[in-house]
Amino acid sequence: MRSKTDDLTAGGTRPPSRFKASGQRGRHLAAHALVAAWAALALLAASERQTLPVARWLAIHLFLLGAATTAIVVWSEHFAVAMLHTRLPDRRWSNTRLAGVNAGVAGVLTGVWADLPALTGAGCALLIAAITAHLVVLVRMGRGALGGRLAPIADYYRAAAAALLVGAVLGWLLATGRGGPRHYTGLELAHVHITLLGWIGLPVLGTLFMLWPTVLGVRMAERTTRLARRVLLLTGGGLLTAVAGLAAGQRPAAVLGMTLYAAGVVVTGYLFARTPRRSPAVSAAAAWMLAAAMGWLVIGVIADLGLLTARPLAAVQEDLGTLVPVLLVGLVAQVLVGALTYLLPVVLSSGPKERAALRAVLERYWPARLAVLNLGVALMALPLPGPAGTAGGPLAGAAAAAFLALVVAVLVRGRRGPSRTADGSGAARRPVLWGTAAGAVVTVLAVLVANSGGDTGGSDVAAGAAGAGSGVTRTVAVTLAHMRIRPARIEVAAGTTLRLEVTNSDAMRHDLKVEDGPATPMLAEGHTRTLDVGRITGNREAWCTLPGHRAAGMAMSIVVTEDTGSSSGTDAAGAHDHDHGSMAAASDGGLDLSADFSAGWRPRDAALAPVPGGTLHEVELRAAHTEVEVAPGVKQQMWTFGGSAPGPTLHGKVGDVFEVTLVNDDTGMGHGVDFHAGSLAPDKPMRTIQPGERLVYRFRAERAGAWLYHCSTSPMLQHMGNGMYGAVIIDPPGLKKADHEYVLVSSELYLGTPGSTAQVKKMRDDTPDAWVFNGIADQYSQRPLKAKAGERARFWVVAAGPSDGIAFHIVGTVFDTVYKEGAYLLRPDGPGGSQVLDLATAQGGFVETVFPAAGHYAFVDHDMRHAEAGAHGMVEVSD
Repeated sequence: MRSKTDDLTAGGTRPPSRFKASGQRGRHLAAHALVAAWAALALLAASERQTLPVARWLAIHLFLLGAATTAIVVWSEHFAVAMLHTRLPDRRWSNTRLAGVNAGVAGVLTGVWADLPALTGAGCALLIAAITAHLVVLVRMGRGALGGRLAPIADYYRAAAAALLVGAVLGWLLATGRGGPRHYTGLELAHVHITLLGWIGLPVLGTLFMLWPTVLGVRMAERTTRLARRVLLLTGGGLLTAVAGLAAGQRPAAVLGMTLYAAGVVVTGYLFARTPRRSPAVSAAAAWMLAAAMGWLVIGVIADLGLLTARPLAAVQEDLGTLVPVLLVGLVAQVLVGALTYLLPVVLSSGPKERAALRAVLERYWPARLAVLNLGVALMALPLPGPAGTAGGPLAGAAAAAFLALVVAVLVRGRRGPSRTADGSGAARRPVLWGTAAGAVVTVLAVLVANSGGDTGGSDVAAGAAGAGSGVTRTVAVTLAHMRIRPARIEVAAGTTLRLEVTNSDAMRHDLKVEDGPATPMLAEGHTRTLDVGRITGNREAWCTLPGHRAAGMAMSIVVTEDTGSSSGTDAAGAHDHDHGSMAAASDGGLDLSADFSAGWRPRDAALAPVPGGTLHEVELRAAHTEVEVAPGVKQQMWTFGGSAPGPTLHGKVGDVFEVTLVNDDTGMGHGVDFHAGSLAPDKPMRTIQPGERLVYRFRAERAGAWLYHCSTSPMLQHMGNGMYGAVIIDPPGLKKADHEYVLVSSELYLGTPGSTAQVKKMRDDTPDAWVFNGIADQYSQRPLKAKAGERARFWVVAAGPSDGIAFHIVGTVFDTVYKEGAYLLRPDGPGGSQVLDLATAQGGFVETVFPAAGHYAFVDHDMRHAEAGAHGMVEVSD
């Protein structure tokens, strides 16, 4: 006759008798933690403050971070005791660690719910400390343990604990906004992968090596232990590679890592498929549910790998919104249901007869429940329109609710049994019953909430006090993109009725919630909703409600002023936000690129002036310190040639002579000049002149190209980094006339007092506050360049550095002409096209294109770090 212990660990490894006592103690603790999780979910359901994204986030994290984490901490410890044949940890120490886990989880969830970053951080710190202690215990168990065939499974639990530590740190960076908007997408993808596939996926895989043959009633295959080690190397190493790649925004590394992880999962599935089957199995229902869960894990991992291979990370981030519920329900919930179907009769019964009776109750209608649950998961995964697209959650919830009803029946029957069994387990039944019931309730509700809402379909949100009061009505176009709201500040006169036309131009979904006012639904890319905010009588805030987005910078201020002079109509603010490539964001240095420039500010004219008459061009350059608005609302003292940074553009033809008079108007330092377009001995013409001195620099332009000039005084890094550079354009012979010619000098922007220790350190570390075109961050986003459909435009580009080059690209166009460093790489009559003009520091050239139709064409440095931090502009093309 099989014993209860044999039922728990089939495959030829029988744990010591103390496993039963430890299991009872663990179930006491799990019961308390799961009841607390249920109470938190009930509090969430009763809250009227929560918008759907926060509720959905909390429900998922309550299930995965709360219930699943508690279960993993409890059972990984006790399974490790059995597998390693080692002594139990001290009971008080186990209680303390589990209490720390649940307190940390409560702090994280409450901190996000109440928008308290300090509490969120404290919760993360406590969770990290508790899981670190858990990992230490698991590692110490292996020292001096007797071990056994199942000993390698304990490594899965150790790797999972390490994964949760990484996930907790990433979660803290996201929830508090410390990761910055530029890195948000990569960090969120890394967080989702390390927690779902690491903390949850690895223990599930490891436990299934033991549980799968157990529910089939067969011995574990001899090769299982060896294969388990190899699978952990594949999945653990692959996940580490993928997470590092995602966090760094390196998609190739992420694809490589997920390929390794997928290989490990597929190998595991193949092993399970080849496991000999006993007919009938100990629990056919449990076996089929575990098999279905494994199938969804394989599908989910392969789908994730396909997304990472084929799509940009921002698009992958959006699509994970579909994969997470699939894995949550198809994998995690189904593993829990399957495991409980097998384990509850083992735990609650006093003998084989009662065990069979309880198992018969839990297996009622299991084929129908299995089919309905997995049909619901499939409907969640497929992009189906209409009712079919929303039926998945209710179907899966119905199957989970049916299982909950059977669990209740088993619990009621179990209470009628003997109060105490021969092994003493009956004394602990009541906590087991409460814990099981709470866990099942959490599962059902998580299934229902995880797949709820967030779609952009449906009606507009309820308006606020639309048209309330008298006075003017003002409409402002608002754009959500790249973890920023543009404009970031709206000034309105008191009593104005405000209406916001909110458009999401990001690949990631966002919404907008006005303080004490209306909110949009979740908006997909390109979708727009109108918010009638009502009459404005006081300052208010608006933000994206997705957890972590507000902390990362997605917030907007509505500020009341005495009189803005606005009249009824639509604001110009945001008029250029309906473009494909909007990059409005705040740099890590604190620049708010969505802010407005100062009154009276004008952008630098990017148009290339015609070549002056004659062959001798006399130019005067005055070196001086000049205050320049280098970003929206940010003024900085710059070192300039001719009062601007960059200095004036010089334009000529091959053979022209330039006579440049440099006048040093600076009162505190010397300056010189170096023209790359000239060929001459540098000793005298490039020498440094002191304040008040003059220098005549004469050179002949013997070669065509786009050339750099810059200050020649050491340290040149500081002189160039503070603005002392410019462009010289020498037309190639026979250059045809274009409808428009623009000059764009790319460079880095370093804020701070020129020459200060802090600024120089940023220059040496190559950590600028922004990357810019023609000296000013994002100027051509707010003041676009102009062209007409069908016109040919030529863009001269010079990479001034002082440290970084450029990959110049115009969204929506193909270059048919490329001229780089004095040579044509592509001409219009050829069959090829080009997408990028790549220039190293101090190189130059031009590209040409014809705009095919009216619209807004973004031009960027295609190094997205640079584009999102200022190296971005717009060409507004009209009919």
